[in-house]
Amino acid sequence: MRSRYAAYALGMPDHLFRTWHPRTRPAELPVPDETRWTGLDVLDVVGGSADEATGIVEFVAHWRSGDQQGVLRERSTFARRGGRWVYVDGVTS
Repeated sequence: MRSRYAAYALGMPDHLFRTWHPRTRPAELPVPDETRWTGLDVLDVVGGSADEATGIVEFVAHWRSGDQQGVLRERSTFARRGGRWVYVDGVTS
């Protein structure tokens, strides 16, 4: 989760592509240049231990764009694939 946040913050679409499950990954991964990600708060983690195949992370990511600011709140599902965690999907609120 944190590496994906950092990839958005640093504009690294290659990392986002590699950490997105191929079943749900979009063909293109635009990373908006004008959005500056300013903080991440992990609110909840369910599952995801070493012996589990799936996990859920609920987070709030803070952003700024020009003179606007806000938050993105999402409950994300991750799956272990080839020994690594990949993003499957998420529900925003």
